[in-house]
Amino acid sequence: MHMTLIEAETLVESVFEANGVLSETARSVARALVHAEAAGQYGHGLRRVPAYIGQARSGKVDGRAKAVATRPRPAVLLVDAAFGYAYPAFDIAVAELPAIAREQGIALGAVHRSHHAGVMALTVERFAEQGLMALMFANAPASMAAWGGRKRLFGTNPIAFATPVAGEDPLVIDLALSTVAAGKIMAARQRGESIPEGWAFDANGKPTTDPHEAHRGLMAPSGGAKGAALALMVEVLSAGLTGSSFSYEASSFMDEKGPPPSVGQTLVVIDPSASAASAAERIAGLATEMASEEGVRLPGRRGQNARRAAIEQGLDVEDDVIAAIRALA
Repeated sequence: MHMTLIEAETLVESVFEANGVLSETARSVARALVHAEAAGQYGHGLRRVPAYIGQARSGKVDGRAKAVATRPRPAVLLVDAAFGYAYPAFDIAVAELPAIAREQGIALGAVHRSHHAGVMALTVERFAEQGLMALMFANAPASMAAWGGRKRLFGTNPIAFATPVAGEDPLVIDLALSTVAAGKIMAARQRGESIPEGWAFDANGKPTTDPHEAHRGLMAPSGGAKGAALALMVEVLSAGLTGSSFSYEASSFMDEKGPPPSVGQTLVVIDPSASAASAAERIAGLATEMASEEGVRLPGRRGQNARRAAIEQGLDVEDDVIAAIRALA
């Protein structure tokens, strides 16, 4: 089905409101999911709506929660997502951290009692559009083992980064520390497709191409031992630092069973002019040097271009995805 972004956001927003979610929260979540879809990140887009709604219905996510921010130190913003969806907490961080970063040179945003962080590129990019650099770390329900282990211990634990570039779109890096994001395996399960080798292991630690076996087993870390070590770093930064559930303590983002996941996200926002007035121009020079080589694509451009096209031309969404969303109203 073809629809504009506004039509998609209105549909998703109305379904969340019909299930008792606060209107401002429904709007925030709908925007995040639709823009994830527009960026081509389908595993974090509209296919998430049934799981999100199921969790609101069961109380695993509090659709009436209101995120609250406090300022314990001059450069620190603590945001309590209050067992609600993560996106309203990110909206507060985007609204309040820039002023702190400009005043202090650097700002720390710590989000706790939170939920699925979605496409973090879309969050860090909002800071870069205001002339600030941003790093973001998030943990997720355990799906990866420590290197050499077979027990689920770490989540896919994504890292995202964005920086302003003088005269250009921001550079944006967003990567899960698993070989692929869990949402891609979820999408393969929903479509009845197999997955490539190297994405996951079954429950016995054997490589698998069956997304159902992968769901019951383990995600493969990107880069082997290095990816597993980085997942530990993100675990400490996102959950240890914010007082949130570690990945092995968190319930699934994918179903409505169990208590709230209560994971954490950490943002580090930097005003580059605090240390180098010409940072954005220097970075533009680096980007130009990268792009001058045939075959090199600047990180973030694919998603930015896809979203621009979707804003102008609309979205093509599978009929079964729209039907599943409408059925929830």
